[in-house]
Amino acid sequence: MLKRNTQQRRRAIVDLVNELGEATVELLASKFDTSAVTVRKDLVALEAAGLLLRKFGGAMSVPKELSADPQGHKVSKRKKLIAKAAADCIRDHYRVIIDSGSTTAAMIPELNQKRGLVVMTNSLAVANALHGLENEPTLLMTGGTWDPHSESFQGQVAEQVLRSYDFDQLFIGADGVDLSRGTTTFNELIGLSHAMAEVAREVVVVIESDKIGRRIPNLELPWQQINRLVTDDGLAPEVRQTIEKLGVEVTVASTQAD
Repeated sequence: MLKRNTQQRRRAIVDLVNELGEATVELLASKFDTSAVTVRKDLVALEAAGLLLRKFGGAMSVPKELSADPQGHKVSKRKKLIAKAAADCIRDHYRVIIDSGSTTAAMIPELNQKRGLVVMTNSLAVANALHGLENEPTLLMTGGTWDPHSESFQGQVAEQVLRSYDFDQLFIGADGVDLSRGTTTFNELIGLSHAMAEVAREVVVVIESDKIGRRIPNLELPWQQINRLVTDDGLAPEVRQTIEKLGVEVTVASTQAD
C-alpha cells in the first residue's frame, strides 16, 4: 500500500505542478498531507524521471521546448521493458553495480520493491534516482574524474574504489555488440568497465536488439567476461543462438507486454 500511495502522490504532484506552473515544498506538503522531507524526495525522483524541474524551495513544470526532447533523451517503452527484465534478476540484499546509461538508469524505479540492496554507481543521474526511492538502498559512489561524454565518473580513482569491494552483479550498457568479440563502445575510456566486471560475480549487459551486430572499433567487454544479456524481442532467433553458444544466458523482454 505504501508503494502505491507513493506512486499516486507523485503522479498528483506532477499534475498539480503542471497546472500551477510551479509549486513550493510547503504547498505540496500541505496539499498531500505529508512531510517536507518526503516531498523533497518525491521531487528528486520526479526530476530524475524528467517529469518536472526542481528549483529553490519547490518545483516547476518542464518547459515545452525541453519536454519535446528534440535530442531524443526520453526513455522509450522498449528500454523500460528491458530495464524491468534486468531488475527482475536482482534479489533482495544483493550488492550491485549500475553503470551510467539511459537503459541502466531506467532500472531504478523497478528497485523500489527490493529490500536491503547496496548499489554502487558512477552516475549522478542514477544516484539521484536511487535517492528518490521510497525504499532507498545503500548508495555507494565511485568518485573519480567527471567525463562529460559518458556523463559519468571515470579514471584510476574510480577503479581503485571499485576494487575495494565485491559485488553480486554488474548491470552495464553498450553502444553495440560484436558477435565475434563482445560489447563495443564509441568511448575510449573502458578501464572502469573492466574494473566493474572484475569485481562482480555476474556481468549483465542491457541493450536494445537493434544495437546487436553493430561493429564499433573499441572493444569494451569480451564475451568471456559476460554472463547474461538482456534485450528485447527484436532479437533474431539465430543471433540469440549464436550468443548462447558463447555461454551467455539471454533474457528477452517482450515488447508486447501491457
